[in-house]
Amino acid sequence: MPAFIESYHKEVNCMPKTTTPTSHPFKQLLGYAKPFSRLFIGVIVLVVVYNLTQVIQPYLVKIAIDRYLLKKNALLSPLIQIGMMYLGITLVGLFSNLYQTRVIASAGQKIVRQIRLDLFSHIESLAMDYFETHDTGRLITNVASDTTRISQFFTQFLLSVIRDGLTIILVMGAMLFLNWKLGLLSALVIPIIIAISAVFRPRLHKIYDTTRSRQSRLIGFIAENLSGMRITQLFHQESKQLGALNQLNLPYQEANITEFRWDVFFNRTLDLLGNLAVAFMAWIGGIAVFHHFIQIGVLYAFISYIQQFFEPINSLTQNWNTLQSSMISFERVSQVLATSSTLPEPKIPSPVEQPRVFRRIRGQIDFDQVSFGYKPDQLILKGITMHIAPGQFIGIAGESGAGKSTLINLLARFYDANRGSIRIDGIDIRTMRQEDLHRLVGVVQQDVSIYSGTIADNVRLFRPQISQQQIVSACQLTGADRFIHRLRHDYDTWLTPQGSNLSAGERQLLAFARIVLLNPKVLVLDEATANLDALTEAAVQQGLMEVAKNRTTIVIAHRLSTLRHAAMIYLLDQGRIVEQGTHKELMEHKGYYHAMIQNAAVMPGSESAWQDTGLESSKMSAT
Repeated sequence: MPAFIESYHKEVNCMPKTTTPTSHPFKQLLGYAKPFSRLFIGVIVLVVVYNLTQVIQPYLVKIAIDRYLLKKNALLSPLIQIGMMYLGITLVGLFSNLYQTRVIASAGQKIVRQIRLDLFSHIESLAMDYFETHDTGRLITNVASDTTRISQFFTQFLLSVIRDGLTIILVMGAMLFLNWKLGLLSALVIPIIIAISAVFRPRLHKIYDTTRSRQSRLIGFIAENLSGMRITQLFHQESKQLGALNQLNLPYQEANITEFRWDVFFNRTLDLLGNLAVAFMAWIGGIAVFHHFIQIGVLYAFISYIQQFFEPINSLTQNWNTLQSSMISFERVSQVLATSSTLPEPKIPSPVEQPRVFRRIRGQIDFDQVSFGYKPDQLILKGITMHIAPGQFIGIAGESGAGKSTLINLLARFYDANRGSIRIDGIDIRTMRQEDLHRLVGVVQQDVSIYSGTIADNVRLFRPQISQQQIVSACQLTGADRFIHRLRHDYDTWLTPQGSNLSAGERQLLAFARIVLLNPKVLVLDEATANLDALTEAAVQQGLMEVAKNRTTIVIAHRLSTLRHAAMIYLLDQGRIVEQGTHKELMEHKGYYHAMIQNAAVMPGSESAWQDTGLESSKMSAT
């Protein structure tokens, strides 16, 4: 097995386990059905009507045989009446069956829709560490495939339990009514069916679980590789990735074949048992008719009832497989629903929840002895202390891995600090709702997420209250308007997932327009201009100056020239602040910052990095 696949399996198998739900998944699932209890009561009434029609039909034939067909000089009119009754009962059963299926299918889809909405909403509320430790393919399977299988619980299994369970009771009652001795003989098959199901159930459960797990891994691999197709083709790795896919596809294929084999084995075993029961009843009943213990019509009715008896049993056993599959899918979904966020919302009211309080926020930021590590014993940030005045423009510099982006992740509260505190205007961010904090702190990152939709949709970003004029104004302010007007449909141009029909710089300009519409008190640029060429960067600076007015601005810069006019520059090294000061002060100090500038100056093409970007200190310094 290739090393890539081995590591992939190891990663999936070593993922942290989610919290086990406090109640049984079956009870949780029925809880979703509670709002539709009236519909299910109506279904039960229709099922009773349908099953009564099925039980009455053989009895009518029994009456026709014993009372009329075996009598000499039998009258035709009673047979016609019985025939019309049979036809009427059949039609009543047909319409009740059609309507019950329609009603329960509608209810089942509404229930699953709610489960899917709850699941996706809960996933959105989880902290970033959850997505870093859980396979994306599994989550996609939960939302798409598992919820579809859960719908089968209502549309197939639940209907089968109600309809087929009632059929078994009514058929057994009818057989006992006709001849209690033959009825008891027929009931001997029930413990045999229970024993067979008990033998097969654990094995089938394990097989279904294995199939779903391998499906998740396959979906995750496909999703990951489709998003990285550009890299695959650039490095000519198509054949290798195809081989890796095959290594995941073969186990999934084997699991499906095993599942199909055991399903067939289970169902055919019950079919054989049913045929043996019919043959046994024909033999015993034939002897009874021969010795005049029962009438021929009674034997016909018993054989019909035996067939009706095994039809619902076969249906229940086949839908037992559906139950197993649905329960496994719901167990997987309920595990996600039971996972609580590592960043719980404060139980007390958020200090900035009131609009009047929110408007008074000025943007003062204080980091007090902040330490953090994704693993508690491996700290990335160590005792960070920074005090940023309202409206101040500060820069954060350092080598890759120094902890710059981690610092911003803590400010946006994607994670909580292990030690220390972060405050905005004296308010600990852990006491704020995520919604309020993210209205205060706007972050523009190097990697921009673009969704399928128009340019206007991507700037609006799911906020229907934002007008077209606001979108145009934001794009004009950041310079995005210039490239948008070159497109065929302007703001109605359709973007593909990840914005593959835009350049990296154009995607970045859309991100700037988004932040203008958010209008945060604190603006964070995390390597936000790294994807812009020198000309594009210069074009966007004027817009950024306007955006940065009257708000605190923190810039993590790829190009150190962007920080030249910052009121304060903090230099990080191995998670600590090793230097701080203005550009001039740090250059005179001739320390880490001076060394980074010197290294940048001798690199090819570094001249463009030293172009003045227009961030004048008079515009960006502390107010």
